[in-house]
Amino acid sequence: MASRKLTVEVCDAKNLMPKDGQGTASAYVILDFEGQRRRTKTIFRDLNPQWGEKLEFLVHDVESMASEMLELNVYNDKKSVKRSTFLGKVKIAGSTFVKSGEEVPLIYYPLEKRSVFSQIKGEIGLKVWYVDEEPPPAEEAVVEKSDATPPPAEEEKKAAEAVTKEKEEEKQPTLEESKKEGNPQETPKPDTAAVLPPPAASEVENLPLSQQKNTKKAEKSIVAENMKNIDIESKLFQKILNSDRRMAFDLVDQMPFLYVRVAKAKISNPDADSLVYAKLVIGTHSIKTKSQAANKDWDQVFAFDKEGLNSTSLEVSVWIEKKIPENENNNGVSDSCMGTVSFDLQEVPKRVPPDSPLAPQWYSLEAEQNLEGNDIMLSVWVGTQADEAFQEAWQSDSGGLIPETRAKVYLSPKLWYLRLTVIQAQDLQLATGSGTNEPKVRNPELYVKAQLGTQLFKTSRISVGSSSISSNPTWNEDLIFVAAEPFEPFMIITVEDVTNGQAIGCTKVQMATIDKRTEDKSEPRSRWFNLIGDDQKTKPYGGRIHVRVCLEGGYHVLDEAAHVTSDVRATAKQLSKPAIGLLEVGIRGATNLLPVKTKDGTRGTTDAYVVAKYGPKWVRTRTILDRFNPWWNEQYTWDVYDPCTVLTIGVFDNGRYKHDEAGLKKDVRLGKLRVRLSTLDTNRVYVGTYSLMVLLPSGAKKMGEIEIALRFSCSSWISLIQAYANPLLPRLHYVRPFGAAQQDILRHTAMRIVTARLARSEPALGQEVVQFMLDSDTHMWSMRRSKANWFRVVGCLSKAATIARWLNGIQTWVHPPTTILVHILLVAVVLYPHLVVPTIFMYAFLIIALRFRYRQRIQITVDPRMSHVDAISPDELDEEFDGFPTTQATDQVRIRYDRLRALAGRAQTLLGDVAAQGERLEALFNWRDPRATGIFVVFCLFASLLFYVVPFKVFVLGSGLYYLRHPRFRGDMPSVPMNFFRRLPPLSDQIL
Repeated sequence: MASRKLTVEVCDAKNLMPKDGQGTASAYVILDFEGQRRRTKTIFRDLNPQWGEKLEFLVHDVESMASEMLELNVYNDKKSVKRSTFLGKVKIAGSTFVKSGEEVPLIYYPLEKRSVFSQIKGEIGLKVWYVDEEPPPAEEAVVEKSDATPPPAEEEKKAAEAVTKEKEEEKQPTLEESKKEGNPQETPKPDTAAVLPPPAASEVENLPLSQQKNTKKAEKSIVAENMKNIDIESKLFQKILNSDRRMAFDLVDQMPFLYVRVAKAKISNPDADSLVYAKLVIGTHSIKTKSQAANKDWDQVFAFDKEGLNSTSLEVSVWIEKKIPENENNNGVSDSCMGTVSFDLQEVPKRVPPDSPLAPQWYSLEAEQNLEGNDIMLSVWVGTQADEAFQEAWQSDSGGLIPETRAKVYLSPKLWYLRLTVIQAQDLQLATGSGTNEPKVRNPELYVKAQLGTQLFKTSRISVGSSSISSNPTWNEDLIFVAAEPFEPFMIITVEDVTNGQAIGCTKVQMATIDKRTEDKSEPRSRWFNLIGDDQKTKPYGGRIHVRVCLEGGYHVLDEAAHVTSDVRATAKQLSKPAIGLLEVGIRGATNLLPVKTKDGTRGTTDAYVVAKYGPKWVRTRTILDRFNPWWNEQYTWDVYDPCTVLTIGVFDNGRYKHDEAGLKKDVRLGKLRVRLSTLDTNRVYVGTYSLMVLLPSGAKKMGEIEIALRFSCSSWISLIQAYANPLLPRLHYVRPFGAAQQDILRHTAMRIVTARLARSEPALGQEVVQFMLDSDTHMWSMRRSKANWFRVVGCLSKAATIARWLNGIQTWVHPPTTILVHILLVAVVLYPHLVVPTIFMYAFLIIALRFRYRQRIQITVDPRMSHVDAISPDELDEEFDGFPTTQATDQVRIRYDRLRALAGRAQTLLGDVAAQGERLEALFNWRDPRATGIFVVFCLFASLLFYVVPFKVFVLGSGLYYLRHPRFRGDMPSVPMNFFRRLPPLSDQIL
């Protein structure tokens, strides 16, 4: 029989990932085939190494070579440590190997990742072929067969050396090791299409010469065609894998669960009044299905945390409940076992989506009474939290099927601004005196009151004359409401007289008849409504009112604090632009959580869950019961429409678990963190553990740590960069802006609406949870926050003080070389004034570009020092947690104290806004937002070149004329530099 040798020529590699900390790598390659391992030499400090080595392997089974895999791993050689750094891997199917004698192509294979967290790039060039050694003559073969001669000693020696070398090789981390370490399971690359094997050499030699040539040509054409198909299919498979990357749980660990689907049971001769249930037992874990009539379907799924199982066998038994006369020894129910079926957990099959679900099968029940005809239909498999049955299953780590402990996704209601323009009223029937001889009320004061749900707004008061009974007052005032879908049935408009406190008349406007508009170019239609008096029998007509009402879809209704908003899109869908990216969040787990309640009155416990909010989408993980180190390993995605938005993540203890309405408790907050998307690099995975800090009446307290994984992926860099030049809010916010006080009222109204709607969900998202996530108390007075904002201002002003000290040092000749250099620069500026602006921008370009290497890393969690939680006095804490109004003093002191707090709250906001402007300016230089600073760096470079060409006098003249241009040449929208500046990230999202 012919022997075969496989030869792999490792030619070179391109664009490897630098892994030695010095911007380069020292690469070597390890190849594995059929238990044989070979290694190339190390090419030191070269990202494009060239080996040119040929490595040979013995093919043990020629017929099965097409099903074998050649695995190639590239490592960075680190002589100072025992473990080399992984640079990438390649797997090649044996069906793609080319026979020697044909043209062996040089193929560059892209290096693949070992796990999602690997930073891999580049490709490696390989030539792979095999050689069939000529078989000995037939006579010699017969003699060798009869003598049964063992393999040559040289082959045995080579095989022994290969095994010894394999054992001595440094053991590299494999896929199984990465699984044990908790890395996500890597999706294997699908095998390429099988290549048709060419005819054997002996068959070709037996053919005529002409047919041999045709056969060889056919072989070459078949191999070339197959190689072409393989290349196309490998690219297609890689594209499919990349497109399905977001569907897998690649940011979290794959948690193994034992799934048991109990479909139904078949009981022979059941009683009519008996109930049947199934019982599942795994060691100390026991759970029952629901009880129901015999021979009916259960169709229930149970998921057991495989890591927490303390047995290797599963027992499923079927029981019958029978009613018996109740006495002291029983509760009126008798349970009898109809049989049991056992499963060895070591033999349970594994299922990985997208494989189809495992079909339930019938199993015979074994009983002591030798009962026959009793069967149960069920299926058992091992899966992960990515299994489709996970959400509907009873879960052993989250309290089973209790709604308050299940993972849920919530959506905030769609909010609109409703604009009611009160124009005028006519034919108002003003009230007269109560008696017939009493004069009518003089100089009545009228106003219009409008109510939508719980929202109530009033117009200003207008005094009308008393010469006639009817009056025609005119207001022309706008009243703004927040309306949530589904809308209230109607809005009530009432005209009232202040002098006698009576309503002249009211009307109801059906919400279904109100127009919607997306821009301000066209005014909505005005309408007249008849006013109906309080008593429709004696006073059916009270006049009429002229109003204009519409739903504004061109605004974005703010329901969050302005500095941590997560969505800036307009309400109307037609004004929304396509998403520019995708945000993926993996909520992995928490560690060292503190107990917040007692269980059984003896020991502390915590039932933790996580809530994440971005845009209108809220997600809530399942509640892990009674654990201080819970691991959720749940992954969620959001579409991103604007990069300058904030993701909010909060951790809570489930206080509603096992509490009825009478003893309902609130969920306890354990901490919160925020992530500003503009500070994240695109297509990069951030994994880290962050502290959970919460402020209590006793002071700041660390409640534990949370581990999360983040990835902000962008499909188009052009759209991402273009977003920095667009206004932060929709157009109507600038064309028809609201006042500061009105914005504050509308924002808190929207918060209340969202809180009320989510509290009515099933299961409810508690009011305290929503308010904590939305920062609904940021407007309240706090000495601590005021200190934090004040020191933020001081921190920005300290930069100017540093420049002043530097100038003073130059003036006082602290460093003579620097002072002499400044003198030379001053002379150069005086002689060549046109170099001033280019020099400034070139200097800014060089300084900021050099700072990129030392840029600040993202700090997701809140900063305790910046929040001033470590230097707060008990009196300040008492003031911060005190109610509004205060209860600490007399009535007069309370009024003054509340007034002081209200004024201080506005001053606090003003300090924060001033600090934010300075922090945005500072963000241009410190690479906090790498894209914004990158844009500014490119601008500085082009500006330096532009101002080198354009004379300075022309620039000053052009700038002055542009600044003093006529108003008709001005737009109503903010300029591009202003939009860019407002999108720079302040540090307000790190304030606790």
